[in-house]
Amino acid sequence: MPTPAPASIPRPFLLACPDLSAERVGNTDTPGVWHFDSGVPGKQVMLSALIHGNELCGAWALKEALAAGLRPRRGSLTLAFCNLAAFDRFDAANYAPARFVDEDMNRVWSEDKLGAPSSQERRRAAELRPWVEQADWLLDFHSMSNSDVPLQLTGLEQRNIDLALALGNPATVIADAGHAAGVRMRDYGRFGESGDNGTRSLLIECGFHGAPEARGVAIDQMARFLVASGAVDRGDLPAAWFAPGAPSQRALRVTHAVAAKSADFRFAEPWKGLETLAEAGTVIGWSEGEAVVTPYDDCVLIMPSTANLRPGVTVVRLAQAIA
Repeated sequence: MPTPAPASIPRPFLLACPDLSAERVGNTDTPGVWHFDSGVPGKQVMLSALIHGNELCGAWALKEALAAGLRPRRGSLTLAFCNLAAFDRFDAANYAPARFVDEDMNRVWSEDKLGAPSSQERRRAAELRPWVEQADWLLDFHSMSNSDVPLQLTGLEQRNIDLALALGNPATVIADAGHAAGVRMRDYGRFGESGDNGTRSLLIECGFHGAPEARGVAIDQMARFLVASGAVDRGDLPAAWFAPGAPSQRALRVTHAVAAKSADFRFAEPWKGLETLAEAGTVIGWSEGEAVVTPYDDCVLIMPSTANLRPGVTVVRLAQAIA
């Protein structure tokens, strides 16, 4: 058997950490939550950042929106700085521990977990829950451990896939079913219902956690999402917020999620993500000494990472093009 590739050394974190001393106060009874109501009929739009405390790009986008005095022309707008306790642990020299305090906050959005506030993340999610429940459109900002290429994660509902393609950025749209370890905010409540119930929810992976470019991706996505929702008109936003649209977009559907059985998982190569492996049976890595292989030809690797390696954690998703 080939020798497994060693664990990668964490990449340098070059994105500056935002000062959120003013933003974390909020203007509601929920710390870190800002809410603005136009008084005009329209969608209730929510933008959420810092579900993971080391994913700073979304916090930069919300900070930019507040600094610009952004207000909705129609409906309402909620800006949420979510896991502030984890953010307070952030250290650019050792950024992985700031992902969460007790457990991953993006795996707790189910009635059983929200009803048992046994962790910092569950307690905070319970505080945010009313804002999520009232939202019609949700954009949740994230970043990744390895990949520099932004990904729009839509879930499996066609309404969200269509919105992601209509936004025009980023180039790659991923239709995924979520995580075995728990429900994400993007899929909570009405957002997880099938058919077109009027909701829309997207999770944008803006690139590598520490890449300065991730901040620009987040701001562009924020601008495009707000215009698409009807909350604002394009002319209401600074032109600099919009990046050039992707020359083309492609949509991929996740068919398998590879979860670690234990900490004994290694990749065969230092995959970055979006590699297309031409032949079925190609070795991706090893789990407890057993080869993990591609199940079909032209298999695309999505977000491979052992940065948060624990039993049950998804280490890579496998996808194919949507016909």
